[in-house]
Amino acid sequence: MTPTTPKPTTDRRRVRFASSQTVHFAPEAVFPLLCPVLEYDWVPGWDCRLVYTESGVAEPGCVFQTEKPGDGGVDTWVVSRYEPAERITFVRVNPLRTIEYDIRLKPAGDGSTHLDWEQTITALDEAGDRHVEGLRQEDFTRMIDGLEAMLEHYLRTGEILETEH
Repeated sequence: MTPTTPKPTTDRRRVRFASSQTVHFAPEAVFPLLCPVLEYDWVPGWDCRLVYTESGVAEPGCVFQTEKPGDGGVDTWVVSRYEPAERITFVRVNPLRTIEYDIRLKPAGDGSTHLDWEQTITALDEAGDRHVEGLRQEDFTRMIDGLEAMLEHYLRTGEILETEH
């Protein structure tokens, strides 16, 4: 009999949220806007600091940072998956938690795009556990609904929709 190595365990909190939206423009028009640089064009109040990008926009390995009050400090984001017009995944980390945002785009057949947004949030310590326990699906859905309105407005008018999301 050989000794077995104990499997690592964790008691950190994790939640998963999902929401969908439809934007009345093709994936090729929508996908480029899922970018830290181009979000300045359509997300009110968006602010980030680019850390690394070879092209100047989102790409595999692009790194940027944001800071939102009450959300755990500076977030470092990394584009971990990049499939133009089909899928983009961001991994976002701060001292409280990690978030994986996975966004899949599918043509809807009428020139529209169906977007599936999934978010997995994992606490990193006890303070993160408390933070994660306070997160709710309805807040995520409301955020995605706001992003849908902003995307639709921007693609239709070329202007930012002045509203909070």
